[in-house]
Amino acid sequence: MLCPQVQRPWGSFQAMDSGERYQVKHITVKPGGRLSLQRHHHRAEHWIVVKGTARVTLEERSFLVSENQSTYIPIGALHRLENTGKIPLELIEVQSGSYLGEDDIERLDDVYARDNNG
Repeated sequence: MLCPQVQRPWGSFQAMDSGERYQVKHITVKPGGRLSLQRHHHRAEHWIVVKGTARVTLEERSFLVSENQSTYIPIGALHRLENTGKIPLELIEVQSGSYLGEDDIERLDDVYARDNNG
């Protein structure tokens, strides 16, 4: 059973499946949207792009991930996801770790001026 879609300033996400140590989400990022520069202390993420092209910042590197490509974000790694294209970016995010709550976000830079829980 799918959970309701959650709106964010950069787009939306919807939880698709979850278990004791994993969660799967469908994420849509609007053209020009970008998530905060952040890290997670209890989970890793694997991003699989299914539509569009993602600009990924991972620690000091920045690179593009296109349709049918993926990247891995280790626990504790500084990261950001952006859609610099003209169509919505869609990806599947597989989270794994000991704690998967939305409050496991340490934001270091956020264009939407949210705190660590928004």
